[in-house]
Amino acid sequence: MPDTPSLLMFIVAGWLLNLTPGPDVLTIVRHALRQGVRAGMAAALGIVSGCLVHVLAAALGVGALLAASATAFTLLKWAGAAYLVWMGVKLLLARGGAADGLAASHVPGDAAQAPLPLGHIWRQGFLTNVLNPKVALFFLAFVPQFIDPHSEHKLLAFVLLGLIFSLNSLPINMGYACLAAWAARRLALAQQALRWMDRAAGLLFIGFGAKLAASESVSS
Repeated sequence: MPDTPSLLMFIVAGWLLNLTPGPDVLTIVRHALRQGVRAGMAAALGIVSGCLVHVLAAALGVGALLAASATAFTLLKWAGAAYLVWMGVKLLLARGGAADGLAASHVPGDAAQAPLPLGHIWRQGFLTNVLNPKVALFFLAFVPQFIDPHSEHKLLAFVLLGLIFSLNSLPINMGYACLAAWAARRLALAQQALRWMDRAAGLLFIGFGAKLAASESVSS
């Protein structure tokens, strides 16, 4: 493990990196806008679960395989890109939007839009993260910088730092969920505006998917 100053620098750098908007943040914000803070936190937990998979995969060498093998990277890249685009198209074609979900509690009977189960939201967050090969490559590039090259337990240090990074992302991700849920309550009367937010989120997901599809592996 790094010394205390290096560990603190690692934690702060992780927080700053997690503040950067991307598909993960968009997933959290979209669900929090639509169904409130619990939905946003479920998405956040799904994303952290995906990060843990990437940490273990990188520690076991799968991340190195993705970095070295253009074929392996391309297969996972296209799977991730297809999932993001599918999510975007689904949002664009949906009849209801975030506003419908917010107003559901005020609509009696079958007219209310049924909220998504938290388990389903968790799975969406998990897939958004775990199908992005750039996350595995990120851990391979970022974490080793904070490991002593003379350490006898580099693998253990890598796993522990990866766990710290993933768990430290929770305050940021849940902060996004709380902020989006708070904003949704303030915007509850502006249903048309929130509906357009869902459409904008759909376009962003498609953009993220296209960007991922256009990305190149490290070895190319």
